[in-house]
This record gives sequence, structure tokens and C-alpha cells, in this order.
Amino acid sequence: MSEPTVPHDPQQPDQPEQPDPDAAPPEQEPEKAPLLALREPMPSVVETPEALEAVCEAVAGGTGPVAIDAERASGYRYSNRAYLIQLRREGSGTHLVDPIAFDGLAPLQEAIGDAEWILHAATQDLPCLRDEGLSPTELFDTELAGRLLGYPRVGLATLVETLLGRRMKKEHSAVDWSTRPLPKPWLEYAALDVEVLVELRDLLAAELEETGKAEWARQEFDALRGFEPTPRVDAWRRTSGLHKVRGRRSLGAVKALWELRDSLAEQRDVTPGRILPDSAITVAATHMPTDKGSLLGLKGFHGRGAERYSSRWVSTLREVAELPEDELPTRAPRSDGPPTPRAWADRDPVAARRLQHAREAMTALAEEHSMPAEQLLTPDFMRRTLWAPPRTRDPQALAAAVAEQLTGYGARPWQVELTTPLLVAAILHGDEPVPEAPQPEPEAPQPDA
Repeated sequence: MSEPTVPHDPQQPDQPEQPDPDAAPPEQEPEKAPLLALREPMPSVVETPEALEAVCEAVAGGTGPVAIDAERASGYRYSNRAYLIQLRREGSGTHLVDPIAFDGLAPLQEAIGDAEWILHAATQDLPCLRDEGLSPTELFDTELAGRLLGYPRVGLATLVETLLGRRMKKEHSAVDWSTRPLPKPWLEYAALDVEVLVELRDLLAAELEETGKAEWARQEFDALRGFEPTPRVDAWRRTSGLHKVRGRRSLGAVKALWELRDSLAEQRDVTPGRILPDSAITVAATHMPTDKGSLLGLKGFHGRGAERYSSRWVSTLREVAELPEDELPTRAPRSDGPPTPRAWADRDPVAARRLQHAREAMTALAEEHSMPAEQLLTPDFMRRTLWAPPRTRDPQALAAAVAEQLTGYGARPWQVELTTPLLVAAILHGDEPVPEAPQPEPEAPQPDA
């Protein structure tokens, strides 16, 4: 028999619901890892020759590799220079050096000597450290090691929490490091960035050995030592919203305004977007105003330098308006490389078949070795090889020619060894004739009814 339904009395308070004894217990949030803390008192910032001499003596007297990091003012300054350099070495402790206070840091380079450097994401810091007279003779990149080992996320904080069980604060990662004096919380954040790099390096190095990837890593790290940023070609084409701009003259206006903004930013050492945002450049290039009033009246034309440099913006737009058509940029940038992959099927169906076959094989090889496919071989190297492969089709001669081609592009020996057979197979597969699709048999004529 069913229980009688009792009508709800609005004058009586609701009774708390009784827990269902068969219900699963509520999931508890995982306990957060403890915060990483400094093992020694916060070091003072090194700003005098005497303090730098003491640091050099301490670093030279330490043992093992040197953990190094640099803080730049990305998003605030035009230059990529270092505004703080952090170092830590066993037996030496942590040191915070203000490179702005010195003409160069050659004494520190001498103190480090041939000790191994440990960096995280070395390509970000090596150029600015080199500008201060610091360059490694040997290095270990913890981010790159994480990629080779197939970790899905290789940020420093993630690796530290995953491998060392410590949580790092990241709230000061995007501050203006050109600020002086630097606030104490920022300095503590900076010091923590090198606190556990030595321990992290040792764990990753052991895993590289266990997985047979130590030699691969060594080759990658050796290649990194000479890293130079790739010169930006047609950097104005990266202007946000450029795809909305129509016509060669408007493209020319974007280019001219971008170059003027870049020059002003370099002179003032501020990031270009703080003078004029990309959106203001594209709106001005779309409307092509010829006087200050019309320019400043455009919806979307704003920024700290919009009115301040309004005469120069207008003058630049007038110059573009008078340029001959053949001096204006085209929509597609000039390139000596292959076309975009989506155009291969129309431009060269054989090359398109090579690329498809190679991509499938590269994905399988990446899964086999637990790393991103782009770590096995730079995608541009693969596309260049498949778009214009060696002429020979003798498998042995083709393998030697492909290996030479990849080496010329800059692929490391381990990458050449792993991927050459894959690319050779893709080239030979692409040349195979495509079987014709079977034609449907004609229907038999139906007899008249």
C-alpha cells in the first residue's frame, strides 16, 4: 500500500531532506600541494660592483650546475632585455642580480665557467642573457626535457607540482619588471623560479635515461646553445584583424601605420600596443581618412598615441594614398617555401598524397615515442622535403638524399635517423598510381510493360 500524501503546510518550515543511504558519497576536492617556499632568507638585489664581486665568489665556490632565470618586461617595454637575473647553485645559494646597474656581467660569466646551466624554456631567456655577456657552454632545458618525455603540460609550475609535489604561485608572472625599486613579493616570486630547478633537472634527466631519450635531449640542448631568434619577415602581417582589410591600398596603410608605430615604440621603449592598438590601425586603414578630425572621429581609433601622434598618422595615410599600385603590398606574402597544405591537392596532387601519408605515419611514430609530432621533426622541414623531394627513386639513394636535405634544414641527427624512413616511404607512396574508382555497371534495359 502506498503512503498517503501529506499536503505541504506553508506555515511550517521545510524539514531537511534525509540523506539517501544508497547514494555515493560526495566527491572531495583533491588536497592542494603545499606551496613552494624559499629554503634560505630572501637575498638582497645585487646592484653594486662590491655586491657583484661577492656573488661571483660565491657562485665560483659552489658545486654542480647553475640554475638561471631572467625576468623581462614583456607587454610593457619594446626591448627584450633582462631586468632581473636569478641564479642558484649548490653551496652558493640564490642570488638576484639587477643587470641594469652594470655595463655587462662578464665577471659572472667567468665565475660560472663551464658549469652546466639549467633553464626552463631556454629560447625565451638566452637572447637577453647573451646581451648581458652570459652564454652557456652546456645547458639543460627542463621545458624541452618535459616535451621529449611526453608530459602534456610543461610549464614550470606544472612540472614542479607533478614531479616535486610543490605548488608555485604565478600571480607576478606578467608584472612590469622594469619597475624600480622591485617590490619584495615580486623578488620572492623570482627567487622561487630557481629554487628547485636543480632537483627538477635531476628527475627529468633520470627519466630521459630510463626512456632511452638522453642522447636525443643532449643533441637538442647542444643545438639550443646557439639559439638566435628568427628575424621577423613582414611582421606587420601579424596585425590582429588584418583578414578584415580589403584592397592593396588598405593593406599598404596597415603596413605603413604598423611601421610608424613600431619606430615610435622603439624610440620610447614601450610595447607598440600601448601607443596604438592593432584595432585602431585596421580601422584607420579601412577608412583612409585624410585629416585629423576625420581620423580621431573614427569609432575604434583610440590609444595613448592616437591623438598625440595624429598628425603623423594622417601624414602616413596621405603618403599611402598617393603610392603607385605596383608599390603596394599583395594579400599573399612572398615566400620561398611550399604553399599552405590546403592548397597542395590542387597545386600538386602527388605531393598532397605524400603529405597525407607522412602525417599519418608521423602521428603513429609520435604515439610510439610518447611525444608531440612536431618534436620529432619541425613541420616546415617535413613540408619542404615532401614538396620538393630528391629526384632519385632508388630507395637507398633516396634515403641518403632525404637525410642530407633534413640535415641542411637544421634537423638533429636523432630526428634524421627516426624520420628519414618515414619520409622515404611517403615519397614512394605518393608516386604510386592512384587506382581508378570502379565504374558502376549500366542498368539493363527494362522490357516494355
